[in-house]
Amino acid sequence: MKAIIPVAGAGAKLRPHTYTQPKALIPIAGKTILSFIVDQLHEAGINEFIFIVGYLGEKIQEYVAQTYPQLTTHFVYQNERQGTGHAIELTKSIVGEDEVFVTLGDTICDFDVKEVIASPFSMLGVKKVDDPRNFGVAEINDDGFIEHVVEKPAIPKSNMALVGLYKIKESNFLFECLHHIFSENIKSHGEYNLTDALDCMIKRGAKFQSFRVKTWYDCGKKETLLESNATLLKKFGGNVKDGHEFQDTIIIPPVSIAPGCTIKNAIIGPHVAIGANTTIQYSIVRDSIIGSYTNLYEVVLDNSLIGSDASVKGLSRSLNIGDNTEIDFG
Repeated sequence: MKAIIPVAGAGAKLRPHTYTQPKALIPIAGKTILSFIVDQLHEAGINEFIFIVGYLGEKIQEYVAQTYPQLTTHFVYQNERQGTGHAIELTKSIVGEDEVFVTLGDTICDFDVKEVIASPFSMLGVKKVDDPRNFGVAEINDDGFIEHVVEKPAIPKSNMALVGLYKIKESNFLFECLHHIFSENIKSHGEYNLTDALDCMIKRGAKFQSFRVKTWYDCGKKETLLESNATLLKKFGGNVKDGHEFQDTIIIPPVSIAPGCTIKNAIIGPHVAIGANTTIQYSIVRDSIIGSYTNLYEVVLDNSLIGSDASVKGLSRSLNIGDNTEIDFG
């Protein structure tokens, strides 16, 4: 089985951070979003990955090469963003006739990966949501099989949202249906969507079983990214690397602090993730994500997302600051 991870999106809702790095490489609870996804699939036995890249794709390639040299990896460029269906179609020659596991590049979920992979059926991950109009939606029968999927319906007939996890046993069938939606110019909301190809497969007799994810961590925008960071820190307990200088500092767990950080006269936590080689002095930081090589001095940060190579001085409360930024409130 091969894994396909589309990470070509520009991440507009997480700007300014995604001007300088792909959304999949934004840190959360001590790891990148992409590492949460790759590690989960690799631990379940998948060793071959296809990354669909676009905007800042070279950074994805560099990160994967450095972090996962043991994996078999392929990189496919989606130069024109025409939807998830278009993205998946670009992998056809690499996939061949193998089964595939598709997971969107900003989808972190708790589920039994091995159980899903071992199922004799194709599988789609779902979770009940209050307002399904912004998601792909699955209509499921009493036996757990999916009868219909539709992308962002105006009037949903189900509140079971597709979370962005798809195990496809019949990859040839998938690419036939992708070809069909292209040839018939079938689009949802202006794009060639994977959901439409899956519905084509269902209408032509493919069996899809649903599986419910235990938790779905939303990494799509600042507020939900910070919430997911807090939840994952609670789940895994945080991680403070050795070799730090913590002078006159109080650490309130759970926090994650990468190697090489210098922290003095500060209160850190709870729910804080700090990147490598960052310096924090005379500051209070809670419920925040701080990038690498960043300098914080005399600040009070709450619910903030600070990029890498940033410098913030003075008093503040809630910020969303990208990489290579300098702010002085003095």
